[in-house]
Amino acid sequence: GICEVNNRRDSESEESEEENPAEMNMIWIFSRRFQLSVPKLASRRREVQELLSDLLQVCHNLFSDSFFPVLEPVIGVGSACEGWSPHKEEDVVYCMFVPLKPPRGHAFHLEPDSVGEMPQTSMRVRVELVCTCTGEQHDQNMLCFLHHSQEELKRNQAASLLHTLCTGPYLDGEKVALWFQTFVISAWSVVPQSRHYSMKVLPSCRSCKMKLMKASGRSLFVEMVFSVQQGDSDIFLSSQPTEAKLPPGTTWLESYAVAEAKFFRHVAMHAPPRSCHLKCLRLCARLLEGSGLSIYALKTTVMHLLTLIPLSEWQHKYLLMRVDDIMRYLRCCLEEKRLKHFFFDNEDMPKEISLPPAFQGAQPPNLFQHLAQDPAAQTEALKEFDDL
Repeated sequence: GICEVNNRRDSESEESEEENPAEMNMIWIFSRRFQLSVPKLASRRREVQELLSDLLQVCHNLFSDSFFPVLEPVIGVGSACEGWSPHKEEDVVYCMFVPLKPPRGHAFHLEPDSVGEMPQTSMRVRVELVCTCTGEQHDQNMLCFLHHSQEELKRNQAASLLHTLCTGPYLDGEKVALWFQTFVISAWSVVPQSRHYSMKVLPSCRSCKMKLMKASGRSLFVEMVFSVQQGDSDIFLSSQPTEAKLPPGTTWLESYAVAEAKFFRHVAMHAPPRSCHLKCLRLCARLLEGSGLSIYALKTTVMHLLTLIPLSEWQHKYLLMRVDDIMRYLRCCLEEKRLKHFFFDNEDMPKEISLPPAFQGAQPPNLFQHLAQDPAAQTEALKEFDDL
């Protein structure tokens, strides 16, 4: 297989019975130099989740009679929620996915997006009106959008989702973000946490970014990204593109962030106490700072290695060996211009992670495809990597 890890297990095993003092000293120096003590991510994440759950409760109460999307409980994603953010404590952004479900009388249909020219899979969410006279969606207090006259509907009922947050028949991520930002600004004073925090909504056209400030001067940054689940899998469509160029508001991009967060929870449950995998990620992210290599390529490398190297070998005393493995694997992938996406056709995938059936047996996207197409970029990337 690509980039087989040089295990060096036999020579390690005698040494690892007692910890090598020189190596432990080296680990300590590294930890200090790169501030590897993971910030208070878990307690802050809980604080953020509690705050957002109160905010969504206010939203539900306020819009219970209207036909805006139903906002499901938030899901923490990204490095801060996985427990290893590469940033300094004051710069950490707590990213939360807010899954959207269709309101009464509506259905969502996911369609491939032929307009989008994004490297990620892009889709559109077509909103369809559904009969509520009888059947599953039957609601006595509601007029059916399909079988009541326009006059009756206008006079007695809030506008359908098609007339508020859609462009044509498609759900528009920009309109959803603007609607929610407006709601947050107007409803903040009702949220219990408004007694402890002042809040500012930061500019963003696809998500809701908030800066929360305590009287002590401590700040918390939160980003709420709107998402639509693909079937009942852990793969979602996200309103927030990762690329610099913005697709149309009706383009939603496939995101693996929820599956990634679930993978790191799985590892945390099965790894030894004081496992070093998060410190490795944090240290390598610091080492790669300023290079052209993406944090996502690093994270993908670490996820592959967490399934290739037994979790018992990620004890804290092996930190430097594992960092060495990660950097060797990455360099190997750069040489071969190939880094396989973690979630496609991966036999080592933990059973708890639910993927769409099409992912099994599919050709994994190559995260280094751009290097395969551009030899000069590959030469530059290898040179940068060796300079590190």
